[in-house]
Formats: sequence, structure tokens, C-alpha cells
Amino acid sequence: MRWAIQTADHAPVARLVRELEVPPVVARLLVERQLDDPDAARRFLHPTLDQLHDPFLMAGMAAAVERVRRAIAQREKILIYGDYDVDGTMAVVVLFTALRRCGALVEAHIPDRFAEGYGMQTAVVERAAHDGYKLVLSVDTGIRAHAVIGRAHELGVETIVTDHHLPEGSLPPAVAVLNPHRRDCLYPNKDLSGVGVAFKLAQALLGMPAAGGAASYRLLQSFLKIVAIGTIADVVPLVGENRVIARFGLDGLRRPSAPGLQALLEVSGLAAEAVTAGDVGFRLAPRLNAAGRMENARDVVDLFMATEAESARGIAERLDGLNRERQLVEDQILKEVITRIEGAPPEGAEAPGARGRTMRLPRPVETGRYSLVLAGEGWHRGVIGIVAQRVAERYHRPALVIGVEGGTGVGSGRSIAGFHLLEALDQGRDLFERYGGHAQAAGFTLPAERIPELERRFEDHARAVLQPQDLEPVLRVDSEVSLGELDLGVYEALRQLGPHGMGNPAPVFAARGVCLMGPPHILKERHLKLRVTQAPTKSGQGRRSFEAIGWGWAAHGAGLVPGQTLDLAFALDENTYQGTSSLQLVLKDIVGAGL
Repeated sequence: MRWAIQTADHAPVARLVRELEVPPVVARLLVERQLDDPDAARRFLHPTLDQLHDPFLMAGMAAAVERVRRAIAQREKILIYGDYDVDGTMAVVVLFTALRRCGALVEAHIPDRFAEGYGMQTAVVERAAHDGYKLVLSVDTGIRAHAVIGRAHELGVETIVTDHHLPEGSLPPAVAVLNPHRRDCLYPNKDLSGVGVAFKLAQALLGMPAAGGAASYRLLQSFLKIVAIGTIADVVPLVGENRVIARFGLDGLRRPSAPGLQALLEVSGLAAEAVTAGDVGFRLAPRLNAAGRMENARDVVDLFMATEAESARGIAERLDGLNRERQLVEDQILKEVITRIEGAPPEGAEAPGARGRTMRLPRPVETGRYSLVLAGEGWHRGVIGIVAQRVAERYHRPALVIGVEGGTGVGSGRSIAGFHLLEALDQGRDLFERYGGHAQAAGFTLPAERIPELERRFEDHARAVLQPQDLEPVLRVDSEVSLGELDLGVYEALRQLGPHGMGNPAPVFAARGVCLMGPPHILKERHLKLRVTQAPTKSGQGRRSFEAIGWGWAAHGAGLVPGQTLDLAFALDENTYQGTSSLQLVLKDIVGAGL
């Protein structure tokens, strides 16, 4: 693994230390992230709701609001057409809640992954027309559904598209298309999630000003909790407006009032804790996604709409059970995939990617291979996206994983830095029955006999786009530090940089010449625990020792001996035991003799 160590000029760092009164470690991180202006850095560290953009800056917003208000005034039936992932279901909850608050006659359709597949379907809008709906609102889908929306228009059903996926050529023939990726859209935040776009429509309909009074603040906060879950789960950049959404939404999750949200937090083991972006990504989102992956995502909407604690608890426990089932199925497929690639079952270690750790490439993939395409008969289509993510992380190559059933392949892809997945699939557009997505993730359906040709074209495109060095995992290291610089005060200051995610990653530090104190310890046969120290620095920073933990790193303990000198890359975390808090290092990489 190659370390990419960031650097920062001394002058702007010193200025931020002086004007913002932050530790030098924090100032260096701000400068590295292009926040060297004190006012911009202050806004970043202390976001406010007035940093939310005016929703009417989005192209098509005025037309969308006018049409929805007319539907409400004329008592027309409105159907929200959602998607089955977390982003899509949260978007349904947001718009459903907003429209009900406005007095609309509204219902929601959540597609069944197995019966309908991805995206809008003609049969659904035909049924909506038959049932008397006059307006369909898509959320997190629809930007490429030209034929479906055209059919709805023929049947006298008008459509408003709210989506964040990339358009293809012309826009669909809807009354309004809300998508910041429209070429004519001047909305400042191009990286809104699907629920983010839906929220902007809700904000415009309800007149939720960012800088309103107490009532406006409470209304915004109630929506931002849901918007934050979808935003974080969809892995959009957590900068700018998305960061404001995530920061205030996570703060609101500390005080859940709705029975459904409270029940979800309880089954996730978060009822008594402050919820972080990591908690959303690794604890809440998997349970919400499990419904659409294993059965039907309607349960998620029902959970958030529940008004009684008992019914909410029942739905939450059902989602928790589906998530455990999903984990078992996922692990089975992943083991089969690894066996195919490496020629032998993976040894002992849990599936890669948990807890966000960085894994070394286990062994070279097939010589010269720039991409991975794997297909299996009967692979559960609800989990292939997660498997594709694990494969891309483990082998650091763009990966397509395809489940084949009845002669049809349903696939999901995940990518690496520098490889735009949707553009890669565009090279094989004639192979697919349908496909869509964005730079890092995509889904598709194709006849099974076309999979070999897809594999060939995907590999050809990967070779044309990627360089050999792109296939080597790179660990971004934000700053080299001495262990003497680190304490709980610095950690608390660093927390102001959160929430972390794409575009604003959690800081990773490097310390060189660290000494191993005592033998390594293996926890639960899976995790590595070390005690490390470092000699005092020339600047006078004293010797400190720290506990270092490597999640899933049991195998890395071999070859480590007391007194050994190591270079460590790590993140910081707070460990509380019997009421006492201490700083611990979360290992990302170890470099030393014999390793």
C-alpha cells in the first residue's frame, strides 16, 4: 500500500491557529482541504442552517411547486414513485410527509426489486392512471425514464421528476425535472442525494426558510434527520450544503420523537448514544436497505410513518432480522467470489470493508487484469451490490457482480478512484436491457449470454482509462505527527471537522519511529491490539504511550516483537472503559522490518 502524505504551507496554518484558536493539527487539516481563509474555515467548523441554498435556485422548481399546489387545490390524487434503497425510501418519507402536511391526497409506490427491477415501469403508471391518479412524483429515479413518462402523458397523468442521477441526452417529457445535473441548472450543490432533491421540493412547498424562527427551525430539524440518513447512506460528498444537512440531521437523531426512528435506533444499539455518520453507514443504513434487498422496501416507509411504538418496534425488529439474513447470504457469495479469484477460500478473516478499515491486497489478481466481472447462477440480486463493493475494495479494481436466473443477468457495479462506472457501461449500452447509475455505483440487466462480451468491453475500457499505478491501493495520510501532539483536547477539536464521508474523509495520521511496547494481543481471534510509544521530540513534546487497535487485523500480529520500531498510519478514536476515556489509534497500515 502506498501512502500519499499531504502537506500544508506554514503561513496559512499559523494564521488559522492564531485567528481561530485551533490546535496546529486541526489547522493543517483545514489548509489541506482548501479552507485556508479564516472565514471559510469558521463556516466549515460551525455550520448554520442559513447555509442551505434557496430551493428556487434549482431549474424547474417553480413549475414543480405550481403543479403540486394545483393538484392539492383541485384534490387530485398524487402518487410518489420511489426506489428501494435507503436514499429512495427516505426521499419517499420526506415528500409523503410534506405533501400530507400540505393536505394532499397522496400515496406511495415502492418498487419490488425482484418483481419490477430498478427504475420506473410502464405497468405502474398504467395502473396509476386506471386508479385515478393525475400526478406522479418520482424520487431518486426517473431521469432516464423517457418511455415510461411518455406513456403516462398519453394516459393523462402528468409527472414531476426529482432525481440526482446523470441525465442521458434530453430530459424526459415531464411537467418539471428537478435534477442539479441538468445542463441548464444553476443550483450550487451538484452533489445532492436523491432525498436531498426531494427535500428541496419539500422545502419550497412548505416555505421552510433556513433562517426562520423557532417553528421553522423545528420543522427543518424534523426533516433533516431523515434527509441526513439518505444523504450519508448514498455516499455523496459531505461538503457544502450536504455537510450542513448531515451535521444538523445527526444532531437531531440524538432526540428522536417519531416511534419508527426511535425503534430503529434501539434495534441498532444506538438508543443511548450520539449518532455519527459511521453509525448511519454501518448500523442504520444496512437495516433499512435489508428490506429492499431481501423482500420489499415498503416496510421502511411503514416504519417511519408508524404512530404507535408497538407497531414500530415490530417493523424495526423485522428489519433487523432481514439484515442478519442478508449478512449470511452476502458472506456466502463473497466467499465464492474470492475462491474464484484467488483459487482458494479466504482464510479466517471476516469479510473486508467492515468498520471502514483499509485492507491490503491479499494477493495479485489474474496477471494483467484491470477489472473484475463475476457472475453466478442464483446469486441473490439483493446483495450483489454489497458484494461488488467488497470486491472493489479488496482488489482495488472496478467490479461488476452479476446474479443469473432464468437466462437473465442482474448486475451491480462499484468503482475505484479515477474510473467513472456509468461511462464504462455506456461503452456497452447495446448489451443491456436497462442500466443506470453514476461514477461510483451502477446497476444493469442483460441477457446472460452477453456477459462474456460485457466482460471483454469492460476490461478494454478499464485498460484505456486506468494506469498501472491506479490499481495499487493508496492511503491518503493527512499529516505526519508525533504521538506527543495527540491528546483528548486535540481529538475534541478534530471532531469539529465531522461528519466525515466522501469529500471530507476522517483524518488519517502517520507517526514514524514508533516503538512497540510488549507483545501484540489478539482479541476474539480477529482483532490486533498493540501498546506503542515514541521518544520525545526536539520541540519538547514528551513521551506518550497509546493503545492501537487493528480491526480484523489478527494476521498482522505475526512478526511483531517487543521493542520493534514501526511506522504507523492511523485514525483517532476515543475509548471509554469503566467511565474513563482515553485516546486510541485505529490502525490503517503498519510498516516495519519483516512486515
